[in-house]
Amino acid sequence: MNLPSPIVYWAQTESGISLRVDLHNVKNPVIDLKEKRLIFTASGIGAKGEHKYQFQLEFSRPVIPETGQYRVNDREVEILVQKVTVDLWSQLTVDEKKPPWLKVDFDRLFAQEEENNMEDENLIMKEKLRDIIGTRKRSYQNVKDFWKVYLLFYNLIQFVGFLYILIVMLIRYAKEGPFSVDGTYEAVGRVMKICQLLQMLEIIHLLIGMTRGNYFMCLFQLCGRFLIIFALLDAHPRSQTKSAIFYLFIGFTIMEVIRYPYYMLKMYGVNIHFLTWLRYTLWIPLYPLVFICEAIIMFRNIPYFEQTGKFSMKLPNQWNFSFSFPGALRLYLLLGFFPTLYFMMLHMYRKRKKYLGASRLWKIE
Repeated sequence: MNLPSPIVYWAQTESGISLRVDLHNVKNPVIDLKEKRLIFTASGIGAKGEHKYQFQLEFSRPVIPETGQYRVNDREVEILVQKVTVDLWSQLTVDEKKPPWLKVDFDRLFAQEEENNMEDENLIMKEKLRDIIGTRKRSYQNVKDFWKVYLLFYNLIQFVGFLYILIVMLIRYAKEGPFSVDGTYEAVGRVMKICQLLQMLEIIHLLIGMTRGNYFMCLFQLCGRFLIIFALLDAHPRSQTKSAIFYLFIGFTIMEVIRYPYYMLKMYGVNIHFLTWLRYTLWIPLYPLVFICEAIIMFRNIPYFEQTGKFSMKLPNQWNFSFSFPGALRLYLLLGFFPTLYFMMLHMYRKRKKYLGASRLWKIE
């Protein structure tokens, strides 16, 4: 079975090659380094989610295997290899066609070029390389700056939206007490739906590389919220007055009004320990609360969907296929509820461990 390849960024100096493997939470890394070949295998969280990854490079020129080193940290694996001859390579691999997962590390190349001001017989080639790198660096930096501004506004808008929902719910509860619970969906349901629709952009951010993360987990969580809000609640108006919606929205909004400020500050390198602690701790009580509320809404809506047949497909039809939406809800509540809750909480627990992880350095054997 062919294993997926992680994203690999490479750069060079006259004496060595550096590789950055974009994998989070790396486990059991195995690196086989030969004179003209490198094979990497490890488990971790990459472009295809949590998986076992592998890639192989056939170098265009020989390297010294005994000098190879690699470093594992919470976001990537860094591999350093020394060249046999001191020179700049025109390409990394024997094959001129670069694989799609191999990318040039322009940030590192640019920094290395600024540090190395040596004059030699390859000065003309180095100047051309510096011009190319400088042009690409500036273009890349312009795009990066645009993304940064865009992400700042996106996170700010989402923060304001969820904060508005939370404040409205708390004010209504302070004025009317428990009697305000039944009107929660009518008061803030429209804003909640807008915020959830905007969260679809987060899938696009991950897919185009604007942000880093596990897009499978993001898509999985977003689909669950869409099912509750746009399918179950919108389809059955009588369910919109249930008290479970109040506690469900409380769980959603508290997590989001912590998450979006955390992301905004993180983009600018600001680390507030208390906010970080909240980001990686509040999910412990809030995830079970949200899942229980979702299960209550599903359970109470099953009779309605049995009577109306909404979202179900009965035989005969042109596809010769039947589907029972109430049956799918029952199956999830019976067999999928606890495994899904465990899976989501395990994911957040691993993220909490990753944040506390430390860097380690090993010699390649």
